[in-house]
Amino acid sequence: MDGDHYTAEDALIVVDPQLDFCPGGRLPVADGDAVMAPIAALAQRFRHVVVTQDWHPAGHSSFASSHPGSGAFDTVRMPYGEQVLWPDHCVQGSAGADFHPDVAGAVARAGLILRKGADPAVDSYSAFYENDRRTATGLAGYLRDRGVRRCVLVGLAYDFCVGWSALDARREGFAARVLTPYTRAIAMPLPEGSSVDVAEAALHAAGVTF
Repeated sequence: MDGDHYTAEDALIVVDPQLDFCPGGRLPVADGDAVMAPIAALAQRFRHVVVTQDWHPAGHSSFASSHPGSGAFDTVRMPYGEQVLWPDHCVQGSAGADFHPDVAGAVARAGLILRKGADPAVDSYSAFYENDRRTATGLAGYLRDRGVRRCVLVGLAYDFCVGWSALDARREGFAARVLTPYTRAIAMPLPEGSSVDVAEAALHAAGVTF
């Protein structure tokens, strides 16, 4: 499925391969479970593997349930900018926050499992920054210390957490490649267009490859 040759300068970033983002979860991405076993196989080809885990406290500010009168997928203005409101998902310690069992091989190879979204006041799509665009997760330094030059991104969801992570990889000076067969999209309407179209325009402009 993927013919690239990977070296010690590449890192596989597996974004949020969690049960709540798969069919049957609280924020399911269509066909999201189908990429889990392929990601686990792909991870065996990388020396450096990072897995991110959405890890929200109950009552997180990005949950629609925290905003009376609002519904899931509405957009509200937060102190840090526009924020999509989501169904409650990936709550710390819940079954839905667990990794999908088919991705266990990738999790086992991970040198770092990076939990994000734990600040109750700020959402965190990207593996590199919270949504305030200022608070770093420390991932960039971790990768630089290991001589990584390129981030190869897979997981869920293509048009949000995967896309934002790829953009921030470029922002931090890494090459970035998204392997589209190993990711799936939410594909929701936004004021500026489909979330997939918006994400892809930004990714192409930033020099992300596919």
